[in-house]
Amino acid sequence: MGFSVVGSFGSLVVARSIHDRRLKCQLFSGIELNCIGFKCSKFRPLNRGVSLSKRESIEFDERKSPSEIREEIKRCYELINKLGRGVVYLGSSRMGPGHSHYLQSQELAKEIANLLDCTSWTGAGPGLMDAVIQGALQAGKPVGGFKIGKEAGEWTASNFHPYLPAETYLTCRFFSARKHGLVDAVVRNDSSDKSAVVALPGGIGTLDEVFEILALIQLQRIGSKLPVPFLLMNYDSFYSKLLHFLDDCEDWGTVSKGEVASLWKVCNSNSEALTYLAEFYSIPLSDTSKKETKLEKTHESFS
Repeated sequence: MGFSVVGSFGSLVVARSIHDRRLKCQLFSGIELNCIGFKCSKFRPLNRGVSLSKRESIEFDERKSPSEIREEIKRCYELINKLGRGVVYLGSSRMGPGHSHYLQSQELAKEIANLLDCTSWTGAGPGLMDAVIQGALQAGKPVGGFKIGKEAGEWTASNFHPYLPAETYLTCRFFSARKHGLVDAVVRNDSSDKSAVVALPGGIGTLDEVFEILALIQLQRIGSKLPVPFLLMNYDSFYSKLLHFLDDCEDWGTVSKGEVASLWKVCNSNSEALTYLAEFYSIPLSDTSKKETKLEKTHESFS
């Protein structure tokens, strides 16, 4: 059974009937009890539209069969095989060019692309994802992305990236397919493969991806024959409260002592991240990479 929502006004939700059988739902709003009646039928619409406001309407495609999801996962793998595995960056879509974390992420992506000489993968969205793309392009290295139609904080949906060539990214209908792509892009099956997961500051979507990939590493289900480094970029102590919470989880016994710390490397600066990756892959760092960057020094002077 199902129904399509036509619109909402304050606490009152208006439902358009599309079914035969009479049902009743109850909503609690404050102390007032509101009832909604709608009908059920054996027929389902091909598309459901949800009116979020007077200005915005988004159409959601139904999953007509599992084969659609499998086909999209296949396309993700084909794009990875075309562009090559590398470093996957997870991060906020809301932190724009004026934010200090945008500048730090841009420089980090540039330095890592030069260090590992690999493809930089993102969600091909705005914010810190765009910072990573800009940094990798500055380094002259390949960029790939798994885009979704609408990122958090955006009011308009688009299947197209504003400047990346169409052959370098895929707009995903299904989050499950997109996650498959982000995970497979860091798989290491040979010692010559150089990949990593870099978690930049972010919100709900970023944390969802962070902990899903972390759980796959923890359970050894990421599909990689060789270990994949995971870096948590704790710019300006952004993740410190999260780390304190995970310490509390140890005290409660929900995770083992030292378990989380063994799964990732917490980095407070770009230079710390670069040093860790260089040591992980036994790559000599240039003199300029060993030192704090000009951007980091400037950022600290304003802190």
